[in-house]
Amino acid sequence: MQEIVINVDSKKNKIVSLVKDTKLIEKYEETNDDKRLEGNIYIGKVKDVLHGMQAAFIDIGEDKNTFIHIRDIIPKKSNETGNKNEVLSKYDIKNYIKPNMPILVQVKRDGTNRKGARVSTHLSLSGRFVVLMPKSNFITISQKIEDTAEKERLKQIVKNNIPKGYGVIIRTSAEGQIEEKIKKDIDKLVKQINEIEKKFDEKKDKEIKPQLLYSDGGIVNKVLIDLIDHDVSKIWVNDEKEFEKIKNMVKETENEDKIKVELKKQKLLQMYDLDSQIEKLSNRKIWLKCGGFITIDKTEALTAIDVNSGKCVGTNDLEQTVFNVNKEATVEIAKQLRLRDIGGIIIIDYIDMEKDENKEKITNLLKENLKKDRSKTQVIGFTPLNLLEMTRKHMCSND
Repeated sequence: MQEIVINVDSKKNKIVSLVKDTKLIEKYEETNDDKRLEGNIYIGKVKDVLHGMQAAFIDIGEDKNTFIHIRDIIPKKSNETGNKNEVLSKYDIKNYIKPNMPILVQVKRDGTNRKGARVSTHLSLSGRFVVLMPKSNFITISQKIEDTAEKERLKQIVKNNIPKGYGVIIRTSAEGQIEEKIKKDIDKLVKQINEIEKKFDEKKDKEIKPQLLYSDGGIVNKVLIDLIDHDVSKIWVNDEKEFEKIKNMVKETENEDKIKVELKKQKLLQMYDLDSQIEKLSNRKIWLKCGGFITIDKTEALTAIDVNSGKCVGTNDLEQTVFNVNKEATVEIAKQLRLRDIGGIIIIDYIDMEKDENKEKITNLLKENLKKDRSKTQVIGFTPLNLLEMTRKHMCSND
């Protein structure tokens, strides 16, 4: 069974930890200095339209203007690839948006010190069992649900209960759930979308004032929605206000008998030696039991992970020694990607292996260990330069 530990400090900064058998397996952080906008929905005002870039800047009432590209304005062609494969040159952004016009947008990626946030007109709201997308007609299902009969059952439930003009992604947590619960989740999200669109319609014809229309509730709310149906037995929290909110949320999900919510005000992060486990996440170098180590370096474009033999002596068989180090590194890499919530493009530089069968074994081992990760991952495989390429979607971080 898993436990969630929510620590709120005196400045209301929050650390949310997912723990299994006293070991930290996921960690998310929200600080007052680093405002998280991802998931929020705004009425925005179009500022500058960049015709040559097929893009525009949108004022949403925050410190920096946000950025939108034509691919996030035109209707989605596929829920699997979005508009990545669409020939964008056949579209002209001036046919879709003009300066000073109101626009309903959702923050898809938080900004950095140098850049504003990325927004989209393709809205989505996450519930316990489904993600709802207005003005769409796709029904897709989590790749982590593998049973064919269960996939068909869930798709049929959604088809029976989704209004026309909405698309749905069926989440992993929907597996095994009864129709009544899934319908309740869909109805709640449809109501929320209708309320957001109503607010937009009421304001768009008046003098445009960019403003927030919907907040996703912050890190605690997102993590709880994602995890409350994932074998969680206890939630620890050290803040009375958050304690009451979490108790009410657990009550609404009818999980009171399964999940115990505890208020513990003193030294919460010393439980299970969490403070020490969290501190290690800032280390660039992670040692392996075999004597080898991996290094993790994050850049703006990608994350590079290097595997080294270090102090590993091994046997007289060099290929086997290298394979053993790479094998242990693979398990640790999958663990660290989840722990640190590393997203985007990831390049792994393994110690060179001569045998193709060993490369295949490493690739399959990585895929198997990534199944434990709640986030969407894709392993591309080894490149001609013997680098392994993969991608991972952020869960909650502001990277």
